[in-house]
Order: sequence, then C-alpha cells, then structure tokens
Amino acid sequence: MRLTTKGRFAVTAMVDLALRQNRGPVTLAAISERQHISLSYLEQLFGKLRRASLVSSVRGPGGGYHLARPTPQITVANIVTAVDEPLDATQCGGKENCHDDKRCMTHDLWATLNEKMHEYLSSVSLADLVAHQSGKPVSVIKDFRPANEKVAACGFRSTSTSPRPSRWTGWS
Repeated sequence: MRLTTKGRFAVTAMVDLALRQNRGPVTLAAISERQHISLSYLEQLFGKLRRASLVSSVRGPGGGYHLARPTPQITVANIVTAVDEPLDATQCGGKENCHDDKRCMTHDLWATLNEKMHEYLSSVSLADLVAHQSGKPVSVIKDFRPANEKVAACGFRSTSTSPRPSRWTGWS
C-alpha cells in the first residue's frame, strides 16, 4: 500500500483551504507558507483538484482558491483520486499477473485491503477533518497523541474511554 506525498499534501492543502476560505479566496502562496509545501507542487496539485471540480479559482488581485463544493460533500477518496494517487496494495496493480504472469496466492488479501482503504477514505469527509482540527470529536477519526499534547494543542482534554479501535490514525 502506498499513499505518497502527493495524496498527503493534497489532503493537507484542502484542509488548510477549508479552514480559511470563509475569509475569501486563499492563495497557494499562503498555503505553501503555512504547510511547508512548495508552491510549484501546490500549483500542480490544485490544477488537478480544479479539473476534478473540487476547488475553483478566482483570478486577479485578491484572488486565490475556494472549495467548489461544501466540505461534507468532499471525501478524502475524492481528493486522493483527483491527484491521480493510486490506492493499490497489490503488487500487480490489480492485473492478477504478479506471480509469473499468474495471480499470486495473496492477491485477494491485497485486493480486499484496497477495497477497505477506499471504503474508509470515502467515509471521511473534508468536514470531518476540519472538525477534527477544531478539536471536535469525529467518529471516523481517533487522535493518537498523548493526552497532555491534546490539551496543549486544542485546549481540551479527551474524555473518551472507548475500547474500540479507531479506523484512522490521523494526518500529520
């Protein structure tokens, strides 16, 4: 399974945009500075995000980007797919030719993992990520930081005692 920098940076930039777009269009230069992502890389990513109708641009002075849809309607899977990031854990890319041009013994395991990854990333919306950044509990996201770091970062203390494992480990 590979989720490369392209997918991670695209999701990070979209969260940044979602958090700040209420004050007007957000420039890629501002996202670049806050998130330490190169401006030229962001330009490439946002071109793909725009073609996928996830963001729209405003030209001219005071221009920048804003989301093309409400945050609950944009999923992490939409973002990752828009930047051409393959979510494939199979060695063969799903072609079933990974072992001497035949299907390997573990193909179904990795194909099932692909399905579960896509299912999970489709269940996490940009609204969920924004809420998580704002310190609100989100059912599909678990914060794995130690309790003292949560208090310092968000000003709240987690009171969850749920023994159930989370489905998501968070974005850095």
